[in-house]
Amino acid sequence: MQGKCSERTSIISGREESEIQDEAWIEAVRNGGPAEFQAFVQAYGPHIYKTVYAVVRSPHDAEDVTQEVLMLIHRSLPDCRLDGFKTWITRIAVNRAIDWKRSKARKPEEPADSHVLADSSNIAGTGTAAEALALEREGQRQVREQVDRMPDNYREVVTAYYMEEKSYEEIAAETGLERKSVESRLYRARNWMKKNWRKEDFE
Repeated sequence: MQGKCSERTSIISGREESEIQDEAWIEAVRNGGPAEFQAFVQAYGPHIYKTVYAVVRSPHDAEDVTQEVLMLIHRSLPDCRLDGFKTWITRIAVNRAIDWKRSKARKPEEPADSHVLADSSNIAGTGTAAEALALEREGQRQVREQVDRMPDNYREVVTAYYMEEKSYEEIAAETGLERKSVESRLYRARNWMKKNWRKEDFE
């Protein structure tokens, strides 16, 4: 069930730092407003996008599914337990991505996406975090090769944001760009990927 966070046993020496950070994030978002949720999106958005992309293998579709996942998470937060938070959001992301692929597979009359597509035959429907990691590793080399071929100004921000999971502020500090410029460059980079990445590039 996606509406509840799964439990996770704490290590003997105490909870991991990442788990404590998860609790701080979810409490802040529960008690805050749009600004707090935007901070949550910046923190976990890259992880969710990479998890979804590992299944759907299309930058355009991964963006759409990621937005749906974020809305699902936002609606489920009031009932969410604090332990095992990242495992929970990963499971939601994998399940929604698999549902999307199944839905698209049932519509053969629709044109296929012109971007990167994955072979759905190797995707089981269990929706575990381990599957997401395996799928991500499988496609990581090809994705890295395509990112390395991007124009320098796009490659820099795409690598930092999606692969290194850095925030807009961190990228701005490292590149000397304004935060708005980082957002704008990422937007243009995504459009570039939609126009230039094709299925055969990932086969």
